[in-house]
Amino acid sequence: MYLPYFIARRYLFSKKSHNAINIISAIAAAGIAIATAAMVCILSVFNGFHDLIATLYCNFDPEIQVSALQGKTFDENSPEVRKIMQHPDVEYAAKCLEDNAMFLFRGHPLVITVKGVDENFDEVTGIRQIIYGEGSYRLRSGDVFYGIPGIGLAPKMGGADYGSLQICAPRQGERINLANPIESFSVEDIESPGIVFDVNQRKYDEHLLITDLGFAQQLFEKEGRISTLELKLKPEADISRTKAEIADIGNGKFAVKDRMEQQADVFNIMNIEKLIAYLFLTFIILVACFNIISSLSMLIIEKRDDVLTLQHLGMSPGKVRAIFLTEGRLISIFGAATGILLGVILCSLQQNFGFIKMGNGSGFIVDSYPVAVHAMDVIIVFATSVIIGVISVWYPVHILSRRLLNIQHAD
Repeated sequence: MYLPYFIARRYLFSKKSHNAINIISAIAAAGIAIATAAMVCILSVFNGFHDLIATLYCNFDPEIQVSALQGKTFDENSPEVRKIMQHPDVEYAAKCLEDNAMFLFRGHPLVITVKGVDENFDEVTGIRQIIYGEGSYRLRSGDVFYGIPGIGLAPKMGGADYGSLQICAPRQGERINLANPIESFSVEDIESPGIVFDVNQRKYDEHLLITDLGFAQQLFEKEGRISTLELKLKPEADISRTKAEIADIGNGKFAVKDRMEQQADVFNIMNIEKLIAYLFLTFIILVACFNIISSLSMLIIEKRDDVLTLQHLGMSPGKVRAIFLTEGRLISIFGAATGILLGVILCSLQQNFGFIKMGNGSGFIVDSYPVAVHAMDVIIVFATSVIIGVISVWYPVHILSRRLLNIQHAD
């Protein structure tokens, strides 16, 4: 066995003549353990919210979205679009056209986002799973077009069963005729199917109206044009590889995004918040490591006679320093491992029993804080705690042991 490790282990786990050193060592390990457990729990909560929001978007956002790099729309019958739709990994493809429009409700204008989709949209997304109401999912029946509002938009339109409405959109490239403003707008009638959708995201629920692609193309006067091509891949498909192949088919004309990239602003903010939390907790671990320095300082002073004996037996100054450095490392590793175990246990309890609630109100999607322990986070937290502990004790131990050796040589 490595001699400095053997002696350091004896100093750490055997009884010492001064109980204060035992207590300080225990406090040091406990401080690192608590800070490490807190880091595991907080990062797991961020993971839980990340996974929860991703699940919500899964019912509405496609696995792959293809949009134009230049301009807002592109030709739905272009060779590139046909090749993308025929890709062997594509199971379903939905053509969509999305733009802003306006309607009057009780004399008040309201700007909304109209999204026209084709008959494959319900196959590409999980829209049917988030439909509520007494009607059925339908977008067109002959010459009659239907519009499905978000659950937050429906009350502004008169409810889920709003009847019939006229929706307006400004004509492309025309100035508003002040004498007869209606001539400057394209106007189409839309009917209610008696249902609403609920994504649990305000950007969709309070502003979006889903309707037939043909209706949107007539309203916006963009026949044969679409703004996105939304794809559902086959179960065995590799998303990253398929994305790259579709981008190659587009020959630089299209932006190809997966679900995370479609909501990049949301997930980027969450990742920044997670990083800031990690940095703050890293600082707390650094403060906890000062207890290790105190413990080792007292141990070096106490073991002056032992060090002198070891030197007389031929131990080099480097190995003497290695004893105390090893003890500091053992305290760091023990504290970090205990903290990891404690953090994982607390997260498991929260996952299974939901002890910590979101609040007493009814406006939350879930009742308790969601948590998700990711293996990579656990590894990063453990490595952070150990590395900070090892680095923080190196300089004090090096200086104190050098002074101790100098005193003994002087004696």
